Amino acid sequence: MNKSEQDSEAHRIYRSYPGHHAKKGWAPQTTDASEETVPGIQHPGSTGVIYCTDRAMANGFSYDADGWANLGQGAPEVGDIPGSVPKPTQIPVPHASLEYAPTTGVKALRQAVADLYNHTYRQGKESKYSAENVCIVPGGRSGLSRVASVIGEVYVCSMCGYQTPEYTSYSSMLAAFRRLLPIPTALTAEMRYKLDIEKTARDIRDQGLQVIVASNPRNPTGQVIRGDDLKQLVQLTRESKVTVVLDEFYSWYIYPENESEYGQSVSAAEYVDDVNEDSVVLIDGLTKNWRLPGWRVCWVVGPKNMISALSQSGSFLDGGANHPLQLAALPFLQPDIVKQDKLALQRHFKMKRDHVLARLEKMGLKVQVPPEATFYIWLDLSTLPGELNNGLTFFEELLKEKTIVVPGYFFDINPADRRDLFASPCHHFVRISFGPPLEQLDLGLDAMERIIDRVRKGSVHLGAYKTWDVMEGVAEHIEKHI
Repeated sequence: MNKSEQDSEAHRIYRSYPGHHAKKGWAPQTTDASEETVPGIQHPGSTGVIYCTDRAMANGFSYDADGWANLGQGAPEVGDIPGSVPKPTQIPVPHASLEYAPTTGVKALRQAVADLYNHTYRQGKESKYSAENVCIVPGGRSGLSRVASVIGEVYVCSMCGYQTPEYTSYSSMLAAFRRLLPIPTALTAEMRYKLDIEKTARDIRDQGLQVIVASNPRNPTGQVIRGDDLKQLVQLTRESKVTVVLDEFYSWYIYPENESEYGQSVSAAEYVDDVNEDSVVLIDGLTKNWRLPGWRVCWVVGPKNMISALSQSGSFLDGGANHPLQLAALPFLQPDIVKQDKLALQRHFKMKRDHVLARLEKMGLKVQVPPEATFYIWLDLSTLPGELNNGLTFFEELLKEKTIVVPGYFFDINPADRRDLFASPCHHFVRISFGPPLEQLDLGLDAMERIIDRVRKGSVHLGAYKTWDVMEGVAEHIEKHI
């Protein structure tokens, strides 16, 4: 059995990728001269989805290739599902929309977002969101980057807390802004991957945290904090003078057991007292809930002073969201349309979740903490035999069967920089997305079943993975398919 990176072919391939070589003093070092040919340029390392997609391309994957099951990318199926509002196949492009949109977004869409939050989460409350509390951004990462860029310097840096396992971009995005010091908090299966409010309060006091960044519902573990726990988190902003930034992109992906609970969603907006005084910043958009990832129309909701700062940062970071698509988004934010789509989504994705969990259990892979939300399963491989029980090897073996998942390392506390990957607490995990259509899910699950059966019978030799030239492979793909 492999015990370190040096023993594993899958791990050596990982270290050969630009930006992923081990740092001095930790794991066995690898170097790539191609990373040092441009003066002053440093590879930041890729997110898990980008690395896994590049590796899949080296094995013949493309987005129009037959026979592949992409259970790695964090995207929902975009076609019509039972009971949903049909997706548009054409959109109007008014002449005025050919101009740049404001960096805060089209005012009508900003107001529509504010109205939807007030209707869904703030009925009966005196303080309401307005267009001035909303900034439209070209994607969730742009929203997070804008927020990170306006966090001010306090003493030497601002302390930003985030939890692991967590969304792959948080650590890299926060670290890109040099005045910010990301401080991770590890969550465990014993905690059911739930944010511990009391521990968070201690971290604020003991470590001087000033900003907390988290996804809720959580990627990749599929857990959610709501009710009193979410209310207490919002109260921390008032009691401890911290800012809470919540990625709420999966706020509709809630899977109730009782029929009466369908159609509910979750947002910290429900527990904000004063929309301009409570330092609660929410990020969401059309990407996941509305199943329109290609539109790149998202938003940040928060105090007016924060929104005006985001307008300024957007002028030099990203320039703003697509103008015609902002106008096309307006009908989708009507409360009756939202209600219909939310119900359809929850029923359809709960069916897919239950289907995937049942098939995994039949393979002998029982999920310790089943997802209550999102469309991800955080799968523990530790019961599998031999080398197959780690995320990178499992991922590479699945590529041979035209299936993509994401190894758990990418959700760890920056494992590529800090230690031998075999020491990672996420070493035995992969993230499986049940976002794709059911047929594609079964294609990928069939592949897992074949590999597991062969390994348990001792009839397969692991390894002999395809090597690759990263840039050449990407260039070839662009030439063929774009």
